[in-house]
Amino acid sequence: MSKITAAITAVGGYVPDDKLTNLDLEKLVDTSDEWITSRTGIKERRILKVPGKATSDMAVFAVNELLQKRGIGADEIDLLICATITPDLIFPATANIICDKIGAKNAWSYDIAAACSGFLYALETGSKFIESGKHKKVVICGFDKMSAIIDYTDRNTCIIFGDGGGAVLLEPNYEGLGIIDSILKSDGSGREFLYQKAGGSLKPPTHETIDAREHYVYQEGKTVFKFATTNMADVSTQIMKRNNLTAEDVDWLLAHQANMRIINYTAEMMGLPTEKVPMNIQRYGNTTSGTLPLLFWDFEKQFKKGDDIVLATFGGGFTWGSIYLKWAI
Repeated sequence: MSKITAAITAVGGYVPDDKLTNLDLEKLVDTSDEWITSRTGIKERRILKVPGKATSDMAVFAVNELLQKRGIGADEIDLLICATITPDLIFPATANIICDKIGAKNAWSYDIAAACSGFLYALETGSKFIESGKHKKVVICGFDKMSAIIDYTDRNTCIIFGDGGGAVLLEPNYEGLGIIDSILKSDGSGREFLYQKAGGSLKPPTHETIDAREHYVYQEGKTVFKFATTNMADVSTQIMKRNNLTAEDVDWLLAHQANMRIINYTAEMMGLPTEKVPMNIQRYGNTTSGTLPLLFWDFEKQFKKGDDIVLATFGGGFTWGSIYLKWAI
């Protein structure tokens, strides 16, 4: 029997209707459209404002979309993994809630929290269940409602993040398509530069933590930018070298949409022209776990079966990595 690989066979996505533009942010903090655009590439981001709606509600739209595209029912899903750092609740897992809402009665499910690298980590994890032969249909979600943990008086962070994400279906492939290789990294010493200071077991919620605004994202931007630029480019060039890929071989780089300058540097180090590097950061900002699946969702019509795609990401923790896959749809 041919080797089993895990291939993406359907894609779904969702972003909320409400937009938060750079001009809107000019009214909230001391910033400008020109400043934000020139440093990040972001023009607007989507915000989930509907009362009572959370990360799982966005994911339901995306999963139902991919099920419809594939022509299968939710009861056929074996496993659902949700990458998120903004779960509906501390527990149960948001993945459990998604399964209940879509009617995935035969699936088991859990969450992965790896900040902006979460979707990549989940994709690699889910692929192993396919490759083992144990599961036939695995759904990987990457979603975040970042507006729930953003301080809109902090101009260092509020300009960056938005809400939304996407989901993919993994199925067995015997043609050599799907996920071919991965390099995943983490370094916990980076935790002090990008994190949420309170709300966990180290510092549970108190009046003091709330008054100190410690339940929002904290970032030392210059430090994170330096680490992200170096490490995302390094791991992407490493995966090319390990798989004997030239710049001509790579059809697409799907890079985490955190900062246009980081994306451009990674592409430059890989030797890729801009036409091979699709971006939607200008429309959605950084949706954390959601950026990579949103790229699949936005640009899947441009991909051709057999295309060589490199995924690259960097996130808080620090976490980072790259996956090489061959498009199977």
